[in-house]
Amino acid sequence: MQFDRRQFVALVGGAAAWPLAARGQQSDRIPRVGVLLGFDDPSITAFWQELEKLGWSDGRTVHIERRYAPAGADVQTLAKELVATKPDVIFAQSRPVTATLQRETRTIPIVFIAVTDPIGAGLVDGLARPGGNITGFMAYEPSVVGKWLAMLKEIAPALARVGLLGNPKTAAYYDYLLRAAESAAPSLGIKIVSSRVENAAADIERAIAALASEPNGGMFVIPDNTISINRDLIVALAARYRLPAVYSQRIFVDAGGLMSYGIVFTDHYRQAASTSTASCVVLSPRTFRCRRRSSMRPSSISKRRKRSA
Repeated sequence: MQFDRRQFVALVGGAAAWPLAARGQQSDRIPRVGVLLGFDDPSITAFWQELEKLGWSDGRTVHIERRYAPAGADVQTLAKELVATKPDVIFAQSRPVTATLQRETRTIPIVFIAVTDPIGAGLVDGLARPGGNITGFMAYEPSVVGKWLAMLKEIAPALARVGLLGNPKTAAYYDYLLRAAESAAPSLGIKIVSSRVENAAADIERAIAALASEPNGGMFVIPDNTISINRDLIVALAARYRLPAVYSQRIFVDAGGLMSYGIVFTDHYRQAASTSTASCVVLSPRTFRCRRRSSMRPSSISKRRKRSA
């Protein structure tokens, strides 16, 4: 079944027909969607599956341009390449990717996921009216940090210190989550420790060992490319030092971590590709509506790690 380009852009991200009207009707060209990924995530398959389910087949009813910039590698070059292909809409995964695309185009609609603090990042003007050509799914609100801390306190009632493990160079929102943790901590009788790391195994081990050097310590591992790349190391160190830890993704529990609570990315991928649960409805260039609430789900707790914590 063939759809015109106007229908396609509305489908993928609730993106506006206004940029298409400006470009004119090009009925001889099938719709084009650009995809720029910032991290490896197996659940991205949900995005492709949803497009197929809705009748969009790459090479037949749509042309998909894919680019991958792990941990920000060559992201500016890849963003330029992608924009140069003149897609009708761009799907952006992660805050660094979205910010780079924003610098490259102010007209092509961009739909993001996995972005924390989009207002602070300068991607949107507000949640109700993002403005510009960007909209999407906000990953984490400050209130979720209190949930992470409460989970740790429940699993380790004597908990007195919690370190926020993350790399501010790859997680620009580190201080955003740190401030939220510092606000939530007093009601739980917890002291927050800033555990900033670089993308190096030795530095990560140093930070975790420091947290474990005093009794009644715990750790929250923030969502971050550095953290994801070093997932197995972090889980192993938490076990070695018998340090209770909560993670933002289920994949850490699958790797042996204690517990997680965070985004169900498969839901976000499907919603980004589906018109019925699109992240925005666009009526004009300035009426994007940003979806605020994130789909979150606590993971099951690893019984083996629960006994050893």
